[in-house]
Amino acid sequence: MSSTSPKPVSVSVLTEAIRYALNKTFNAVWVEGEVSGLSRPGSGHLYFTLKDQIAQLNSIIWRTEANRLPFELEEGQKVICGGYIDLYAPRGNYQLIIKKVQPVGMGALQLAFQQLKEKLSREGLFDPAVKQPLPRYPKNIAVITSPTGAAIRDFQQVLTRRWPMTNVLVVPVRVQGPEAAGEVAAALEQLQVLHGEIDVIVVTRGGGSIEDLWSFNDERVCRAVYASKIPVISGVGHEIDVTLCDLVADVRALTPSEAAERLVPDRATFAKQLANVENRMRGALRAKIETAQLVLDRFAHHRRLTHPLEPVERRAMEVDLLEQRLHSQMQRSIESHQREIARVAEKLELVSPLGILRRGYSLTTDPDGTVIRSVKRVSAGDLIETKLTDGTIVSRVEPE
Repeated sequence: MSSTSPKPVSVSVLTEAIRYALNKTFNAVWVEGEVSGLSRPGSGHLYFTLKDQIAQLNSIIWRTEANRLPFELEEGQKVICGGYIDLYAPRGNYQLIIKKVQPVGMGALQLAFQQLKEKLSREGLFDPAVKQPLPRYPKNIAVITSPTGAAIRDFQQVLTRRWPMTNVLVVPVRVQGPEAAGEVAAALEQLQVLHGEIDVIVVTRGGGSIEDLWSFNDERVCRAVYASKIPVISGVGHEIDVTLCDLVADVRALTPSEAAERLVPDRATFAKQLANVENRMRGALRAKIETAQLVLDRFAHHRRLTHPLEPVERRAMEVDLLEQRLHSQMQRSIESHQREIARVAEKLELVSPLGILRRGYSLTTDPDGTVIRSVKRVSAGDLIETKLTDGTIVSRVEPE
């Protein structure tokens, strides 16, 4: 080796020099490309390749930054990444260390909103079939909101004007900032111990930008609303603002004031309705009384009431007719039997010995009553009886 040759350096020294030069030259770069080969190991870091049609660049998002991403990084997604170029010495590869990520064509928050909306929709958190009805006349209402914001003032003003009989429990939370979502979700979970005492929960705040309302797009808040056994009405922002909390809640109100209107009836309207019901009830009762009076009048003039003994007299007449009919039938029956007896008597008369005797004949018997039909049956000295039509002659047989 010539004495004029440069002094060699180690690979690690050269690598560190290159790393220093890359860090200094490319300490703040923005790169647009497509996510490819996305990997999520247990460490929580994100590893992938940013590529276009010609080249590719190894990229890393450390766990701390990955946890702060408002949306879910997906394979094939086009993004703009901000960070710096670093060199990984063990492999001699340069890579992009990413600090910020923006989706191409859509803001990060809009994309995060859309991704979480699709996820919750697939799980059925927006299904109308699982939504609970609001109580018609709530007595106790819990309001999760900032105690110093305009939302609670608007809500209570409308509630007091419409239905002052309702009790309001204000659960103070932050409604904006990194801690807000956790506080809202915790308040929803803590109120579940009052199930049966609290009739409805109101989650509300005033309007603002998407960043101001972002706590109500948090997955923790959405799942706490869905899990609530107490009906939840969400009134976040103004008419044009729609949060995921609104979509999961049992009822969505456009504003805090409308939330109060949706919860309770208007007492003036209610009083008119009561008056109408009273008038209808009075009219119905009056009609029933008049109908009953007509029925009573009709019964009062009924013949059974004016002539109560008429049925008895009619029955007595029927008895008399039956008696006459029975007497007539008995008389006819007696006469028929008498005629029949007379016919039988005539027949008997024809064969009766007494009848024969009346025609001049006589009947001779011995003392025992045996008919004597021949003189050979008697001897001298026997007593005989001769029956005539008008009596009996006793004789003694004399010898010839």
